[in-house]
Amino acid sequence: MPSALPDGDPAPPTGELPGSALAHLGTAPFGMYVHVPFCSVRCGYCDFNTYTLSELGDGSLPGTGTTTYADAALTELDLAARVLGDRAPTVDTVFVGGGTPTMLAAGDLVRVLDGIRERWGLAPDAEVTTEANPDSVSRDGLAALAAGGYTRVSLGMQSAVPHVLRTLDRTHDPEGVARAVGWAREAGLQVSLDLIYGTPGESVDDWRTSLEAALALEPDHVSAYALVVEEGTRLAVQVRREEVPAPEDDDEATKYELADELLTGAGLGWYEVSNWARTPANRCRHNLGYWSEGDWWGVGPGAHAHVGGVRWWNVKHPAGWAQRLATGVSPAAAREVLTDEQRYDERVLLGVRLADGLPVDDLRPAGRPAVAGLVADGLVDGTSAVRDRRVVLTRRGRLLADTVVRRLLGV
Repeated sequence: MPSALPDGDPAPPTGELPGSALAHLGTAPFGMYVHVPFCSVRCGYCDFNTYTLSELGDGSLPGTGTTTYADAALTELDLAARVLGDRAPTVDTVFVGGGTPTMLAAGDLVRVLDGIRERWGLAPDAEVTTEANPDSVSRDGLAALAAGGYTRVSLGMQSAVPHVLRTLDRTHDPEGVARAVGWAREAGLQVSLDLIYGTPGESVDDWRTSLEAALALEPDHVSAYALVVEEGTRLAVQVRREEVPAPEDDDEATKYELADELLTGAGLGWYEVSNWARTPANRCRHNLGYWSEGDWWGVGPGAHAHVGGVRWWNVKHPAGWAQRLATGVSPAAAREVLTDEQRYDERVLLGVRLADGLPVDDLRPAGRPAVAGLVADGLVDGTSAVRDRRVVLTRRGRLLADTVVRRLLGV
């Protein structure tokens, strides 16, 4: 089942934000995240806020008559426009995630993008991404998305090895990835491939096969994440019953190093611990906004948002989300106003993970002395620390990023 929402303070039914948060608008990149919570099946490892169509119907929302997901999303955009007011800047990035957004018709995804464009406008170089599964797209659908303003598709490849895909409950076959990439290229879309390593039963050779298959498709961007066994998932039950082995840290470290070696050798540079891009222009600007204290509004069930140090999250179930909007009430379940201490901790946590690094001068005096020790331990690049005054992780440091953060924070 999807993970629980965090605790927080009550959110105003109007969705209103403090004046201090609104005053921040325009000082940082502004993006829109749209969560589409539909999937054809629930993968055994996934604890995202997703629902199969057999539970909810073919994109319709129970309890709301003929209202569709796109209709409800447009209503939330109306709410956002009222709350943000005239201070809201042009939208720099849009990211449609899930779930499997392309379970919806391309026309619905374009309608939502049009809604964003009509309310705030899109920057001339706006980055507009949708996630997709390889077997949830068609040539015509991708062409329609590109014609409607989408610039990028992030395909959930995960693996090129059939037995690994079966363990992950993925519904596509390896050949389908190449077909989807070809259609995306025809449409003029940039292509990102998402990979997972550490699946039970996956050998190092299996992982090499997946990496080489991904690189053969010449993607603009690759994300590679270690499998995490989340409580409440079917995979967690299988591990607890010893039906499958738990991922091992040493195995995942070996696979990360192999990924960095092969991806870098093919001309993709790391820019965040789990992300590599063909050129700086191919980096996911929307995610960089998350990692660099940007502002964004999250649309959809369970979507999270942040503006000027205020973070909030919507109710999780699609029916509850849509019902609130239909009655003129904000779908926010709760929110928190970040303290200076929380914002500092997050700036260190996220900044350290970026290839551009964290300025040493951004560290508090108590954290700066730790940099020399981290350089001596081979976790932070010495030249960057001394010459550029930035904390930049070495490859070994990327494997131990949490350790680096704790030492910089003195915890």
